[in-house]
Amino acid sequence: MADLSYEQARDELIEVVRRLEAGSTSLEDALALWERGEALATRCQTWLDGARSRLDTARAEKTGSAEDHRSGTAREAALDDAAAALDPEEDDAR
Repeated sequence: MADLSYEQARDELIEVVRRLEAGSTSLEDALALWERGEALATRCQTWLDGARSRLDTARAEKTGSAEDHRSGTAREAALDDAAAALDPEEDDAR
């Protein structure tokens, strides 16, 4: 599980949910799918938490020079876009 990328874990989680919603599995298989889905959801959340931490760190590392400030404006916009993708509710608050 630890070697799955965010996208791999997310795609597998979507498939697990699809199979569970279809309702065509045995109880034993449904329980195994549920457990796998829980593990995949945890993996996805770990990736998202790490991405949020990296964005917060990048924002905190701003410098005060004029050149960095000019290039930082585009960088800040990109960071804001990335943060919004992680947390759409935060984007609504801005």
